[in-house]
Amino acid sequence: MFVELHMVQSFAPSNLNRDDTNNPKDCEFGGVRRARISSQCLKRAIRTAQAFAQATMVPGGTRTRRIIGRLTPLLATDKPEEEVGTVLTRFVPAYLSKLDGDGERTAVQLYLSDEEVEAIRAALLENWEAMVLGDEAAMKGMVRELTRRFKAHTSAPDIALFGRMLAERPELNLEAACQVAHALSTHRVTMEMDWWTAVDDLQPDDNAGAGMMGFSSYNSACFYRYARIDWDQLCNRLDDDDLARRTVDAFLQASIAAVPSGKQNSHAAYNPPSFMLGVVRRDGMAWSLANAFERPVAPDREGGLVRPSVAALDAYWGRLCQTYGDDTLTAVAALGLEEDLPVTHLRERCCASGAVWREALLAALRAVEVTG
Repeated sequence: MFVELHMVQSFAPSNLNRDDTNNPKDCEFGGVRRARISSQCLKRAIRTAQAFAQATMVPGGTRTRRIIGRLTPLLATDKPEEEVGTVLTRFVPAYLSKLDGDGERTAVQLYLSDEEVEAIRAALLENWEAMVLGDEAAMKGMVRELTRRFKAHTSAPDIALFGRMLAERPELNLEAACQVAHALSTHRVTMEMDWWTAVDDLQPDDNAGAGMMGFSSYNSACFYRYARIDWDQLCNRLDDDDLARRTVDAFLQASIAAVPSGKQNSHAAYNPPSFMLGVVRRDGMAWSLANAFERPVAPDREGGLVRPSVAALDAYWGRLCQTYGDDTLTAVAALGLEEDLPVTHLRERCCASGAVWREALLAALRAVEVTG
């Protein structure tokens, strides 16, 4: 069972996701340059959104290289600080990652749930004397037990969705249950430049020049976004169907509410999606609708890009259903900001509100649990 999300979202002038030259990310698609927002940028915006935490009602994972700093105060309340430092510098490289040169950070970024951090604390306290003495057999036994417990399971919804990779401990890798595509503009995009100056408030009256000047890049684009969740894998990772369902609901809510934070102080491009299409399918090939825009969309007669983008998506959806059939589709629900959006094939699938839209998709997942 899979849940697919398609979105059309238009952003005002902005620089939401920059490359190494501080320019908005872009790429070529359909023979023309398109604006782009990377999948990792979108995933971070989703997993850190307030809506995600509120809907899951479970603490998310922590990404850090400073796990020693996280564990030290948890252990120092019961054990001498000198012993804590000795134990952690032995344990962290054995279970997670070797340490960087300063001995305070791991060589790679870790991604741990609160449950795993607490399990580490409890295991260390239980085996404290052996850890202080450097008992290798006890260390191996503890690492083996923690690995068995967390090699295919997590209590953190964001880790279950987006996965984790530990280069030095591949047995602790978790395959992501959610795949997120780079957002692409539905049309050709040309980067713009903003030339700016800053006035020095204390400069002498006889100096009329700017205190500072420079330029920054931006663009404005209507994006197509796509994501796909493997429901069965999500349930297996969390080992809790109710939490898995809340996680899907959280993902839907956060995908709508979350906006990348790049240069928002300069642009404030907080523009919600104009059209959402959610699909629950039993099996079969995933349908990204990006090729609806392989031929770049042109503004309609009134100058907008949202309506022709939605029309292109609707037409492409109709062609896919006609060509490949829709017998694997369990639920299809659409939601638009405007009642008169140019949709034909999806007209009967349009919902009256976001709550009704989400419930149509979640009900399909609950039905699977009942019949399964």
